[in-house]
Amino acid sequence: MKFIADFHIHSHFSRATAKNLDLEHLYVAAQLKGITVVATGDITHPEWFKEVSEKMEPAEPGLYRLKKNIEKNCDKEVPLSCRSNVRFVLNSEISCIYNKKGKIRKNHNLVFFPDLAVAASFNQKLSRIGNIVSDGRPILGIDARNLLEMLLVTCDQAFLVPAHIWTPWFSLLGSKSGFDSFEDCFEDLSSHVFAVETGLSSNPVMNWRVSFLDGMTLMSNSDAHSPDKIGREANIFDTELSYFAIKKALQYKDFCTFLGTYEFYPEEGKYYFDGHRNCSVRFSPKMTLSYGGNCPVCNRPLTIGVLNRIEELSDRKEGEKPQNTSSFYSIIPLKEVISEILKVGSGSKKVMFHYQRALRVLGSELAILNKINLSDIEMAGIPMLKEAVKRMREGNIHIYPGFDGEFGKINIFTENEKKQF
Repeated sequence: MKFIADFHIHSHFSRATAKNLDLEHLYVAAQLKGITVVATGDITHPEWFKEVSEKMEPAEPGLYRLKKNIEKNCDKEVPLSCRSNVRFVLNSEISCIYNKKGKIRKNHNLVFFPDLAVAASFNQKLSRIGNIVSDGRPILGIDARNLLEMLLVTCDQAFLVPAHIWTPWFSLLGSKSGFDSFEDCFEDLSSHVFAVETGLSSNPVMNWRVSFLDGMTLMSNSDAHSPDKIGREANIFDTELSYFAIKKALQYKDFCTFLGTYEFYPEEGKYYFDGHRNCSVRFSPKMTLSYGGNCPVCNRPLTIGVLNRIEELSDRKEGEKPQNTSSFYSIIPLKEVISEILKVGSGSKKVMFHYQRALRVLGSELAILNKINLSDIEMAGIPMLKEAVKRMREGNIHIYPGFDGEFGKINIFTENEKKQF
């Protein structure tokens, strides 16, 4: 069966997350977005583990569902046009900060578990290393290679995926804190890493330029800190609905079962370009080179972004790609699209009214953005929405790239075009 999955989210126990980031709101949001499998996130946190254990029950092999009485109550908040099954996969993001070969290393990794007993056993081992209570995403002084070894010893069906591998901070290949290869990081266990999360500031085209990623499945996830953000990036599968089938599709890079990804336009990501946010300096890699890597305002080193870092490690020219690649589809969140049309903030009541109306009439958000016929979109009664979705699908948009922690800005229409419409 075909389904969409988002494997990187957090809970309300993580820092800088929404208070309503609980299982019930995730269940509702997944249906509104059109997502079948969503990560629990933060399963290493004792209180979140307890909440998951109390509110969930086993479903298909290795997957969980909310207990039926909880589902029934939550379904009242979901339009009939969006209602569907939602399954959860147990996982967590772990922040590793450690010294290796004379350098401080900082990288984030996603760890996945086939059942609660395995997660509990792993959590017990983690608790002996550091504090897993203070943050849903624990910060631990453990080498990423040793974290992977601990995971594999705990269960051979568990697996690890390096998170947002290109972002400058806290990533495998980032400009500030990472390595230049998988072998540098995971050493003798590198062969056990078969998928990577590419992050919001890169897309498959960019990653194809780096040949040592050819054997990896390129995953995309939302890294959501609120229910509303899930599905802004996601993965498309056509396989049996189970933990083990999902792992197999990722591990063997099977293009018949792992069909591709939904992607942010990478320029909208927070670390696409180089720059200094405090100095309002936003540079392309060429501009950074012309200034010797320093900020022209404060003369301190610029934060080197994803595009520049990929340029540094790439061994293919722009436009080149491997022989076999999965498909991907660039999207703009529907609320952002409606926000631009109505000229009000994406969190406004006006946008929410029209967003909910579109879902009731047309179906889930990802279906509206990617699958529904353009002629049918007019049934939502939102002026310019059909044209906006058409332009988004064609990539006919205007983008001001993000840099140094500041999201980029996307415009679908120019001011003159808005007046014409």
